[in-house]
Amino acid sequence: MSSRSDGRSAAQLRSITFQAGIAPHATGSVLVAFGATRVICSAMIEPKVPSWMRQQGVKGGWLTAEYSMLPYSTLERKPRDISKGKLDGRTVEIQRLIGRSLRAVVDLQKLGDNTLWVDCDVLQADGGTRTASITGAYLATRLAVQRLLDDRKLAENPLADSVAAVSVGLCDGQALLDLNYIEDKDAEVDANVVMTGRGQFVEVQSSGEESTFSPEQLQSLLALAQTGLKELSALQTAFLTKHLLGR
Repeated sequence: MSSRSDGRSAAQLRSITFQAGIAPHATGSVLVAFGATRVICSAMIEPKVPSWMRQQGVKGGWLTAEYSMLPYSTLERKPRDISKGKLDGRTVEIQRLIGRSLRAVVDLQKLGDNTLWVDCDVLQADGGTRTASITGAYLATRLAVQRLLDDRKLAENPLADSVAAVSVGLCDGQALLDLNYIEDKDAEVDANVVMTGRGQFVEVQSSGEESTFSPEQLQSLLALAQTGLKELSALQTAFLTKHLLGR
């Protein structure tokens, strides 16, 4: 019998759902749910590049991401960063991770002199907000790219692969996939793993929480993450087949 708080097996993802078109004014948008964690991911094109690219003569376009947790996304109200006058360190870390993850599968030269803005807004947080954001942000980006191709604002698809992310961790010595908040809070070791659809690592973030872990434990966590990421990639493909090929 499972000892996990939500009854899942150790190697089982939470219920994963994607809803397209959640933000009608965005070029592409998806509401992604990993269990009780829900994030609105959107993508919009801006017909210019950052000033540093122009100053340095860098050719092609750019992709950047912003991440936020809405005040009502947690049990206790979370103040908006703007009310503090600056982004907190966690916000900066996560939005940079989302941007890196997407740029790993985007040919920026094919974007032309455009910036693709990706926004991830957490509606409800129950662990894994960054991994849900990356997984949903790819889908929002793919939907946006298709619309831009259809409108002939892009000459060719800049996406070379898909990308998704999942968390894993050690709780009471057991390797668990896709941690919810209770598991993430109590884990001795946790990791966030980002991979492409073709199985290439983009980033691995792993740390012990007042604990250490062996090379063998790290390998078991990575293997568990890969299992979950294959399933996530298949879910992404099914979603895109429905919303792109099924039009």
